[in-house]
Amino acid sequence: MTSSRRDFLRTAAMLGAAVPLAAAGCSTTDPQAERRGGGTLARARQEGRIRVGFANEAPYGFTDKDGKLTGEAPELARVVFKELGIPTVEGVQVAFGGLIGGLQAKRFDVISAGMFITPERCGAVAFSDPEYVAKSAFLVPRGNPKKIRKFEDAARANARIGVLTGAVEGDYAAKLGVRKDNVKTFDSAPNAFEGLKAGRIDALSLTRISLADLLSKHQGEPFEVTDPFTPVIDGKERFGAGAFAFRKADADLLKAFNDKLTELKTGRRLLPVLRPFGFTEADLPGPGDTAAKFCQG
Repeated sequence: MTSSRRDFLRTAAMLGAAVPLAAAGCSTTDPQAERRGGGTLARARQEGRIRVGFANEAPYGFTDKDGKLTGEAPELARVVFKELGIPTVEGVQVAFGGLIGGLQAKRFDVISAGMFITPERCGAVAFSDPEYVAKSAFLVPRGNPKKIRKFEDAARANARIGVLTGAVEGDYAAKLGVRKDNVKTFDSAPNAFEGLKAGRIDALSLTRISLADLLSKHQGEPFEVTDPFTPVIDGKERFGAGAFAFRKADADLLKAFNDKLTELKTGRRLLPVLRPFGFTEADLPGPGDTAAKFCQG
């Protein structure tokens, strides 16, 4: 993973217009209260609503065919904020590259887009602890004829691996022995799927979550997603973690959110919220998977 969940999905676009779910108005939080770490939580409780920024990317946060905001992060937001006394979650859609700027400009109160925690982003926003971790996998022909379960297997099988432009999987493949001319680059997941279907590659490498979502859009096709794994490069495990992001001043809102998220995790209530979007037990964070850990890189 790179500075976004996957760089190939992003451009440094300007903030988009808000979808009809909510007007992208500025927060009315008192600046002095917000500087003390308060204001937003109290205001949201008083108004009974909170605005969340999302980037319209399935399965993380998107609008469905009826125009409803849904996805793993918005649905989790509804559960958490309702239990915090904030019954209404309103969505503000922007380009992914504009999420942090929109948060800082108070166009919305929280980023609810499954955003990866990175050291660079931790300098600009305060992350909650992650709601999911993203391990790698492959999309392969049914039966996995070349027995590709990790990059080292692909190298031994002299297999052709599809990756997306700007994504870290190309780097993983190179460092773990896949020949350079066996790494085929595509500009989008749908195009990569067509490459696999046409036999131009033997496997497509992405996160398990993204591959499961991709395959769900091609039901009946003779492919399968391999078990998730964590590449180890230079002795370090490589995977990402998605979380909510808050303004640094909103310390009380962040703490309230984290406390409630911890309750959901320990009470085994988190997975039922995420499962409808293709998440499994393997995608849940472990006890040591904290915002502080991923902020350190």
